[in-house]
Amino acid sequence: MTHKLYTSPDRKIRDAILVRFASDERVADANLHVGVLNGIAHLAGVVSSIEIRILAAELASDLPDVRGVVNRIEAPGAPSPGRSISLNLENDKEIIDYE
Repeated sequence: MTHKLYTSPDRKIRDAILVRFASDERVADANLHVGVLNGIAHLAGVVSSIEIRILAAELASDLPDVRGVVNRIEAPGAPSPGRSISLNLENDKEIIDYE
């Protein structure tokens, strides 16, 4: 009997984000946490600059199956508590920052 390993679409998206982060030297050592639920990527961790926080969200949102990004990465100058949501609705990207 052959067992087929099933990988959910969310798991594939998470793996793709992790590969993208690992291959970009600007975020590779940031030790970011990534979760995906229903195509929405949830990012968390602490980085040294707002630019790295923004870059991580952009890298994740550029993947084709990512429907949106919840950015909870903490960085100097980031909105408290460091949350923003980027939704990809019909190729229109919107970022909402909560303070």
